[in-house]
Amino acid sequence: MTQLFGGIEAGGTKFVCMVGTGPLEVVAENQFPTTQPDETIQKAVEFFKPYAKRGELAAIGIASFGPVDLNLASPTYGYITTTPKPGWSLVNLRGCIQQALKLPITFDTDVNAAAFGEHYWVPENHLLDPFLYMTVGTGIGVGILANGHPLHGLIHPEAGHFAIPHNLQKDPFPGACPYHGDCLEGLASGLSMAQRWGQPAETLPDGHPAWELEAEYISLALVNLIYACSPQRIVLGGGVATHTGLHETVCCKVQQRLNGYVQSPIVLKEIKDYIVAPSLGNRSGVLGAIAMAIDMAISETPKRLSR
Repeated sequence: MTQLFGGIEAGGTKFVCMVGTGPLEVVAENQFPTTQPDETIQKAVEFFKPYAKRGELAAIGIASFGPVDLNLASPTYGYITTTPKPGWSLVNLRGCIQQALKLPITFDTDVNAAAFGEHYWVPENHLLDPFLYMTVGTGIGVGILANGHPLHGLIHPEAGHFAIPHNLQKDPFPGACPYHGDCLEGLASGLSMAQRWGQPAETLPDGHPAWELEAEYISLALVNLIYACSPQRIVLGGGVATHTGLHETVCCKVQQRLNGYVQSPIVLKEIKDYIVAPSLGNRSGVLGAIAMAIDMAISETPKRLSR
């Protein structure tokens, strides 16, 4: 019997659940709104339960919105912690699903999982390390692979909350982050765009001043990440990043800001091959969760992302 693996992309807006062995074999998939924790987690459990009962599932990977506790020695490992999402602070997401399904569960941030998925499933990314994924959607997150593993530390990368230059004369919007006001997420997330301009980002037309400002903020963050992490490739994903022309503008601004300091041919001449869209589209997170589950199941030596 072919062993199947489960993936959960637990987002602040919706959960995506998948069973399969990878991008070419998806047996089942479902998504539903992220409501209250008990209701949402139960829907995820019910989705996987038939496969677990039949012994078809080997493991499940969870890619969660955060912040989350990734410290294996912590009593709150697998918890969502200080999230602004109402009702979800200190929710034992991993533990609840593991207890209900009695399966091995691996757990990481949604963006670390997306980085892992793009690296694991896309052949041209296999040898690129460090490797970075930035998502710009309702919020902003950054996942980093270093030495083949998702980067963990005190918690995990939180570059979505970078302090970046904010010209209040050019952009008087005070910022939307409940913790920091005008951090990167507070200025450039989909939520901040909707608050600043009075309409959702996806309804803002080409040529609207929102997009030049958005590219400015994203490029500032990416330049700092290039200097700090020296990634060999950056994947720029998320709903906001799909706007026509935004990638090109960001690439141009990043190149201008680097100003020849980073002497790498791909940055100097082929930056559109350096800052790229997700090869897995909007499935990077959930397919990354499946890749994490496979990696845990086949690994002879436990890795930091497994338990």
